[in-house]
Amino acid sequence: MAEGENEVRWDGLCSRDSTTRETALENIRQTILRKTEYLRSLKETPHRPSDRISNSESSDGLNKLLAHLLMLSKRCPFKDVREKSEFILKSIQELGIRIPRPLGQGPSRFIPEKEILQVGSEDAQMHALFADSFAALGRLDNITLVMVFHPQYLESFLKTQHYLLQMDGPLPLHYRHYIGIMAAARHQCSYLVNLHVNDFLHVGGDPKWLNGLENAPQKLQNLGELNKVLAHRPWLITKEHIEGLLKAEEHSWSLAELVHAVVLLTHYHSLASFTFGCGISPEIHCDGGHTFRPPSVSNYCICDITNGNHSVDEMQVNSAENVSVSDSFFEVEALMEKMRQLQECRDEEEASQEEMASRFEIEKRESMFVFSSDDEEFTPARDVSRHFEDTSYGYKDFSRHGMHVPTFRVQDYCWEDHGYSLVNRLYPDVGQLIDEKFHIAYNLTYNTMAMHKDVDTSMLRRAIWNYIHCMFGIRYDDYDYGEINQLLDRSFKVYIKTVVCTPEKVTKRMYDSFWRQFKHSEKVHVNLLLIEARMQAELLYALRAITRYMT
Repeated sequence: MAEGENEVRWDGLCSRDSTTRETALENIRQTILRKTEYLRSLKETPHRPSDRISNSESSDGLNKLLAHLLMLSKRCPFKDVREKSEFILKSIQELGIRIPRPLGQGPSRFIPEKEILQVGSEDAQMHALFADSFAALGRLDNITLVMVFHPQYLESFLKTQHYLLQMDGPLPLHYRHYIGIMAAARHQCSYLVNLHVNDFLHVGGDPKWLNGLENAPQKLQNLGELNKVLAHRPWLITKEHIEGLLKAEEHSWSLAELVHAVVLLTHYHSLASFTFGCGISPEIHCDGGHTFRPPSVSNYCICDITNGNHSVDEMQVNSAENVSVSDSFFEVEALMEKMRQLQECRDEEEASQEEMASRFEIEKRESMFVFSSDDEEFTPARDVSRHFEDTSYGYKDFSRHGMHVPTFRVQDYCWEDHGYSLVNRLYPDVGQLIDEKFHIAYNLTYNTMAMHKDVDTSMLRRAIWNYIHCMFGIRYDDYDYGEINQLLDRSFKVYIKTVVCTPEKVTKRMYDSFWRQFKHSEKVHVNLLLIEARMQAELLYALRAITRYMT
């Protein structure tokens, strides 16, 4: 009788047909009532040790169902499902059963909930996008609700992710989710690990694999080294890494499978950056997203604080500390002035190739001395670290370990001319989808900067993108790297480097300290640039190594 949430059919709720949803909800209601009655009967009978175990299992199973219903009542794009889920929860509460309530203040710990689009208040176009996402994954996750600031990008992102996880491809479905778990775990991103553990089980994955990477097939274990290097020091990837995977006898990867795996790894490394960079809160139905404790007098309890879920008012007070409006206003004006001056310099004279190369090396060296004050070592939690090996391996700047990493010249190997065609040849259509996503993130603009309108932001967007690639040792011959120091101040560089290289160390203080007069939507836009530039950098190193192996 101790059926958990995985034994309940939630699929019907994803249907566009209201009758199908109604039938599914009624089945869920009946299941919950049966479990409630069963728990009551256990309480009324004399206790044996086996009864206590059964009672605990049944209670846990019911709690999972109720947490899932709570998520649906807040996050389902279909109004009938939201209302019926809330009705079922209230009727269970009336029977004397404790029901859960959400923890925290919305999809992000960094962005006030009132600034994020509320489910149920979206327009028709956004509703269609929400419904598509819900139909594909059975949820409308917090990442989607934060990305919704930029609908054009979100649509491209969801289409790409759906193709990678669910459409025809070289890898079986459970492998795809397991690789997502492996990739997210490298950055201790329990948010993504939890989501994909559920998805992995839903598509029939073996629960034993979740006890640790050593329980997964040897073929997936072999991917651990590539996952590690790709996540933390992609410039060290060689054709020998590729050869080791393709020639592992009975555990060998095919080229097509490997390209699929590489795209998944880079996708989830980057998504971990977005998750931490935007302070994404745990999903309502996952650990840390809900509680069965009653609310305290002040409307949030001590457990909320320890989870980083401070009240909106408190967050606004904290972020206002030490920041005067005139100071942050001046920052915007100064940045606008620098952009004007740089444009004038560009029009008047062009630096020589030697000077440009020298400026790149200076910026690359300087990027090694950008680190956060929170840059202490810490050990990942066991529930996440079991999904990867070598927990001590992390990001290190190229020259910190005494080795010179040759500059990766985009003129010799670039995404447009080389990477795109290789991906598309071995995993059809994915190259096109990724390319579209890169272009949307890079070119996205509303021609605004904080309170200013009709601004050409291309110079600033390019500086951010190229700074990230510079940190990875990737150089564009036609770019003047002197512009980066002019446009990106130190607090912004600290935030960028932390999000891209060690996202698990991002703090709300870092998020608040850069671009203080800019809107949250603009900071989310920055994060889109960061994750796409990071993904492209990782892909370039991995695909170049595959190309070298093939030639």
